[in-house]
Amino acid sequence: MDLSKIKTLIDFVGRSNITELTVTEKDVTVRIFRTSPAEAGVAEPSQKPESTINLVSDAPLSVVKTSHAVKAPVFGVLHRAPAPGEPPFVAIGDAVEEGQTLFIIEAMKVFNTIAAPRSGRITHVTDIDNGEVETGDLLAEIV
Repeated sequence: MDLSKIKTLIDFVGRSNITELTVTEKDVTVRIFRTSPAEAGVAEPSQKPESTINLVSDAPLSVVKTSHAVKAPVFGVLHRAPAPGEPPFVAIGDAVEEGQTLFIIEAMKVFNTIAAPRSGRITHVTDIDNGEVETGDLLAEIV
């Protein structure tokens, strides 16, 4: 997702009554959310009884780092560990390097390693272990 689209989304959230927006495009997820002035610690200006305050323009906007979804490339049995009884390749919060093995998918007696497409930190890992996954199922997210 390019920067101009992200800026457009930020402007949209700023002009609307939406408090949170999540958009996914080509395995990249962008979350934009707005906090109320009380949550952000912004003091409200004094107001006269007949005046109004436009909270949409007064509220600060925040953009969360984009995450990269790791999806199953093939149908098969997902293995989160290299062998039974061993610890999993990765867990939530682990830092990973690009190319590091995250999972193994067994399809037709062939073991396919699923590697990290980029460096970052694991924010989500599927609960499936030694169970079937479909092509395109979300396995993990890396921020």
